[in-house]
Amino acid sequence: MAVNIQTIKDIRLYLTKELIEIYDEPEINALSNLIIKTVIGTSRLHQLNDIAQPVTSLQEGRIIVICNELKTGKPIQYILGETTFYDCVIKVNSATLIPRPETEELVGLIIKENKGYSGKIIDFGTGSGCIAIALAINLPGSKIEGIDISAEAITIARENALLNKAVVTFKKGDVFSFDTETNDKAGIIVSNPPYVRNSEKQFMSKNVLGFEPHSALFVTDSDPLVFYRAILKIAEKTLLPGGRLYFEINEAMGKAMIKLYEEFGYLRIEVIKDINGKERIIKGTKNV
Repeated sequence: MAVNIQTIKDIRLYLTKELIEIYDEPEINALSNLIIKTVIGTSRLHQLNDIAQPVTSLQEGRIIVICNELKTGKPIQYILGETTFYDCVIKVNSATLIPRPETEELVGLIIKENKGYSGKIIDFGTGSGCIAIALAINLPGSKIEGIDISAEAITIARENALLNKAVVTFKKGDVFSFDTETNDKAGIIVSNPPYVRNSEKQFMSKNVLGFEPHSALFVTDSDPLVFYRAILKIAEKTLLPGGRLYFEINEAMGKAMIKLYEEFGYLRIEVIKDINGKERIIKGTKNV
């Protein structure tokens, strides 16, 4: 059957018809808004007020391609090659995780608690650079460094910094062999490391399992805190006394993370619930 998309209204009808067996209506509506904004270049208000705006054959072709990719389960962020994070445009690809709302909450907490901060911040496992870039923009007096083991991720993080006019230094590095001797000390360390246990894969959606980098997501059930422990060991030498350490965490590991912080002598340890009431952030202050 031939596709005939001539107006913005037709785009919505086409996407609903093609995707209704895969996504629910609110998701299709959100996807449609994003696709129309990206392909046609119109705001959501304009989309609603000018549903008869014509669509070119080139635009129609791109919409069909995007729709076909969505049918495979590929996340819209990877299809479009970008997403929005804390008012920043962040390019993403198969080497980087898609930033999540709870990570925005982590960034928001750091900004709120450290206004006027002018020291160094290290972001371990920076991926697309979204955390580091958002912090650089919103804590302009600070010096931000993003570390990741993936050279591909570092490349896209640097592109994202340029795209958002953010001053961030990105370096390739491994938390299990990090050189603490040549690194300047930081007042804040943040990380959103891999924390999904292998046994939890069965509960994850196919579009995450099929398309996002497993190395940035999963840890063994036998030692699910392995990355946190490695970063806490780095912080022993790299984080200044009285410095703050922030992590995004697995909602099931709050108590275990508190215990881990205590083992390293941290004070003012607090687990924070996200907007959905899940324990997703932990913070603590390094003992002087």
